Amino acid sequence: MKGANMFSKAYSAAVNGIDGIIVSVEADVSDGLPIFDLVGYLGSEVREARERVRISLKNSGYQLPAKRITINLSPADLRKEGTAFDLPIAIAILTAFGYIPQENLNKTIFIGEMSLNGKINKVNGVLPIVYNAYKLGFKRCVVPFENVKEGAVVQGIDVYGVNNLQEAVRFLNNETILEPYFIHTEDLSFIREDMDNLDFSDVTGQELAKRAIEIAVSGMHNLLMIGPPGAGKTMLAKRIPTIMPELNFEESLEISKIYSVSGLLNNNCSLIKKRPFRSPHHTITAAALAGGGRTPIPGEISLAHLGVLFLDEFPEFNRNTIEILRQPLEENEVTIARLYGTYKYPADFMLVAAMNPCSCGYYPDRNKCNCSINQVKRYIGKISRPLLDRIDICIEALQVNYKELENHKLSETSENIRKRIMAARDIQLERYKDEIFYFNSQLTPKTISRYCKLGKKEKSLIEKAFTKMNLSARAYHRILKVSRTIADLDGSEDIKEKHLSEAICYRSLDRKYWED
Repeated sequence: MKGANMFSKAYSAAVNGIDGIIVSVEADVSDGLPIFDLVGYLGSEVREARERVRISLKNSGYQLPAKRITINLSPADLRKEGTAFDLPIAIAILTAFGYIPQENLNKTIFIGEMSLNGKINKVNGVLPIVYNAYKLGFKRCVVPFENVKEGAVVQGIDVYGVNNLQEAVRFLNNETILEPYFIHTEDLSFIREDMDNLDFSDVTGQELAKRAIEIAVSGMHNLLMIGPPGAGKTMLAKRIPTIMPELNFEESLEISKIYSVSGLLNNNCSLIKKRPFRSPHHTITAAALAGGGRTPIPGEISLAHLGVLFLDEFPEFNRNTIEILRQPLEENEVTIARLYGTYKYPADFMLVAAMNPCSCGYYPDRNKCNCSINQVKRYIGKISRPLLDRIDICIEALQVNYKELENHKLSETSENIRKRIMAARDIQLERYKDEIFYFNSQLTPKTISRYCKLGKKEKSLIEKAFTKMNLSARAYHRILKVSRTIADLDGSEDIKEKHLSEAICYRSLDRKYWED
């Protein structure tokens, strides 16, 4: 053992939601009974680090004298979960015993789980930790080698990957030279996932549905498709990401942070470069959809952030489960409260739902459907009106006929549709450049009156629709938002009657299926 410092400090980080929070790992070595204490509001995995670190130090060749060792993880009011504190605890202990100079730990973050033989294993949440370390002025991060590509996505901070404790110590003592891993932002295309050659030109017919989808994507509106089995609802939904604008680097980083915390990133995919498309099965639990668990992690709602959440067979989902969607659809985030903390996950997604009109799927075709009116209402009644009011566009996907199938004329490609969508989005970005939102779907009742002004004829039309269709205030506002998007696609500064009429049509299914 070299000359002991008796006290040392290393830095690590905890993940709260999708953000990293810096944690100081303080080590004190003193005379007394040979005890190894860990304090600082610790989860069970962190408490178990005592045995992992002690044996790992021994098996790595570091002989420590019988001393009283106390480790404090600060701030003490923040719950520490997971196994990423193993490495910083070991480094702090070795520094206190004089194996590493304290000044060599300055401006350095340590993350990693340790095996009993000293190997440093992969952990979740490296990306948000490195990103926050960069923002707070840290100069370098020492992470497990398996996480190095994920961490290196963040530019402006050196990220070093180590395989074992001895390698980390030699690096900190300048006995081994390690090069920081570096990724050029323009070279990140190698981790981009393709869309399996999906394209809207594959879809025969369904022109009304395609039009509605184009409007929905242009303004990030929520969409519900109703139609019989085999009409192509799922086929249409899967192609929605192909007409959405490509992610910029900041959006990719935000999505990747969510996937990092969830443990869904690896060295072959360290940055998400395509819009997420999440399609959970209807047996999903409320916790899996919204996020949660003993140690909270993001759910499907957050994994679909800045992309599409597709819920097929919508009425088959447990009603209590899908009612959870109400708050995220309004606030674009999920809040999970636990006894030891509150976690927030972003959830700015486009909801696309698909359903059959009845349990057999063929209502109102009485040649195929034998369901009674009460059975139909009971089936579609699984979707509550408050939830339906949060869906901007409802359309019918009708059965494709033989002539449409035999028509070999190619449908419009995703690329052509995307061009129109990008033009409409550019209009919105310019219009809302001084606001805190970007899309028409995010308009509030206050801003609707500013950006969705109607002429005399248009006001008369929406008044008749409001009374005749018995609309709620929320449905009324959503019609105005959709009509604003339709006008943008048409290149019109003002909302005209034709734009308003089309938007009203997308609410007409309410009366057909949900009227009392």
